[in-house]
Amino acid sequence: MPTPSTTTENAAEPLVSPVSSHNEWDPLEEVIVGRLEGATIPSNHPAVTCNIPPWAARLQRVAAGFRYPRTLIEPAQQELDQFVALLQSLGITVTRPDAVDHRQRFGTPDWSSRGFCNTCPRDSMLVIGDEIIETPMAWPCRYFETHSYRAILKDYFRRGARWTAAPKPQLTDALFEADFRTPEGGEPMRYILTEFEPVFDAADFVRAGRDLFVTRSNVTNRMGIDWLRRHLGPGYRIHEIESRCRTPMHIDTTFLLLAPGKVLVNPEYIDVDRLPDVLSSWDILIAPEPNPINERLLKIASICGTWLSMNILMIDEKRVIAERHHTDMLRALEKWGFEPIPCDLLHYAPFGGSFHCATLDIRRRGTLESYFP
Repeated sequence: MPTPSTTTENAAEPLVSPVSSHNEWDPLEEVIVGRLEGATIPSNHPAVTCNIPPWAARLQRVAAGFRYPRTLIEPAQQELDQFVALLQSLGITVTRPDAVDHRQRFGTPDWSSRGFCNTCPRDSMLVIGDEIIETPMAWPCRYFETHSYRAILKDYFRRGARWTAAPKPQLTDALFEADFRTPEGGEPMRYILTEFEPVFDAADFVRAGRDLFVTRSNVTNRMGIDWLRRHLGPGYRIHEIESRCRTPMHIDTTFLLLAPGKVLVNPEYIDVDRLPDVLSSWDILIAPEPNPINERLLKIASICGTWLSMNILMIDEKRVIAERHHTDMLRALEKWGFEPIPCDLLHYAPFGGSFHCATLDIRRRGTLESYFP
């Protein structure tokens, strides 16, 4: 039997959390990268179809619940494998979720659905310091998406990370505007979500130490923003970024923090004169127009919009992984003093995005700081 002093000494040994990330640019040491296996075309729920053109919504009604065709999966898988190899060659630990059959049907007492995919861990989990927060997502087909990450989450928790889940939403009809119509240009902005309950995707937030920036969208409502604000407490501030996008969903094709004092903005969606005052001393970098790419792929990927050229991943304050085909963005990054690392992930777009979407920062070497007055 151990002596009382030995027991006390062992109990006092501190756990060092493997999770530690405070911003978008400290040196990246560990990252989760999504998977394509089992990817299923998402349901035709109004929260999904409101973000795509009417012709695509009609196609969605027919194809929902079926596996993505091999002609889309195979080139995306090849590019994803190369991206993972690139991260590992840079000395970054890469962790992957379990492969899941997303065609399995599930439900609650109020509704049933099939799944979607686990290609974008940036959506379903938010890392704040040593805490991972499972987010309350608005798409029913994503209700159990974090289950494919549970082995990872339990491992991180046992090793010292904090693990939180926001309140699981009911996702009843009361959360969605019954007669929602996408606003035309010049009309007041409106969203499909009501304030029935808190919902948000983590990809609507970006982090700069004690300050976070968020866009309200068709997957993030004010109650969701308020929930996170109260959960984080007075040690953090959350600033809302106004977006002119008529179908807003996720901040990382609109507004992206690159390094202390440098922020990348989408000139189509952002009025720089209406940015929060805390950014007044920062360099506002205007993203160049995306280079023309495969029009057929763009149509299929319309849920992500045309600005995936902005969906880049900072390795540290200088090095950044960006899409090889968007040469104007690569040149702009060089002009701004960054060191772009070209990589292919163009065919990942139909599954939810590009480099930023496909990853979740788990550990960046740095401490919690304030970058604004």
